[in-house]
Amino acid sequence: MDRIDAMRAFVAVVTEGSFSKAAITMQLSPQLVSKYVARLEEQLHTRLLNRTTRKVSLTEAGSQYFTHAQHILSSIDEMAAQLGGLQQHPKGVLRISAPVSFALKHMARLIADFQEKYPSVTVDLQLSDRKVDIVEEGFDIALRIGQLESSSLIAKQIAPIRVVLCASPEYLKIHGLPKQLEDLEALRYLHYSYMNVETQGQIYKYLKTKHFKERSVFHSNNGDVLVEAAIAGAGLILQPTFITSEALNTGKLVIVLPEYEPNPLGLYAVYAHRKLLPHKVRCFIDFMTDYYGTPPYWDEQIVRKSVANS
Repeated sequence: MDRIDAMRAFVAVVTEGSFSKAAITMQLSPQLVSKYVARLEEQLHTRLLNRTTRKVSLTEAGSQYFTHAQHILSSIDEMAAQLGGLQQHPKGVLRISAPVSFALKHMARLIADFQEKYPSVTVDLQLSDRKVDIVEEGFDIALRIGQLESSSLIAKQIAPIRVVLCASPEYLKIHGLPKQLEDLEALRYLHYSYMNVETQGQIYKYLKTKHFKERSVFHSNNGDVLVEAAIAGAGLILQPTFITSEALNTGKLVIVLPEYEPNPLGLYAVYAHRKLLPHKVRCFIDFMTDYYGTPPYWDEQIVRKSVANS
């Protein structure tokens, strides 16, 4: 028996003055209302109501319990109303973990537009390229880039992520434009520290396994730094287009060996539960799903440029 339902039945009997009237109010049978109250008395090991054929009255214990029961039920109903309001009108703090470079370039406007639509949601955006534990660290959502492994978490793909090999025209003019994978051995490759087997493709595997004649001396865990280094003529980089698109569109970088471009990765919104998902989380995921477009806006000019040059 649900203790709350029994408590509601007891309060209804006292308020309405009889089991039959309480049954009408609760839309239950009088027998079930009587059963609820009897079970409640059994659990409390005390009589709450004096019953006669004509009326019911409170015992001393029943009078004390009635006062407390009213406060408890009022608090429960108030909490339910507040939570229902959260589901209808999202509010509260939304904690998001996101990759550094992606967030710096593509999330400020997203958050501003989201909060314009949902002004009662406070966004706490934390930037990190490490794989955070969203449950242990208290995040509502984590944005991740890659090919996700199976887990108990729920993942919603937001956008495809192209990864391209590129270098500055000046660097290629000096060292030569590679025509095949073997030509990469004579060039310097700038390593991204977090690049792993999730980035599939012949270029990645070749760069991972070959020893270059001019060995790389530059490793970084930040893609923006590597892009700037490549623009400055330091070597080749294998980076997502959401970082390189501006440099590619302005000619500061050019794509190398496009026929070996790796399969796209994905930008995913990862969260802990599918059922009873807080409305603020659902609203953010829905808002983000179509925000960047298909293809994403950072790829549109690259696509047009490739078509124009073909």
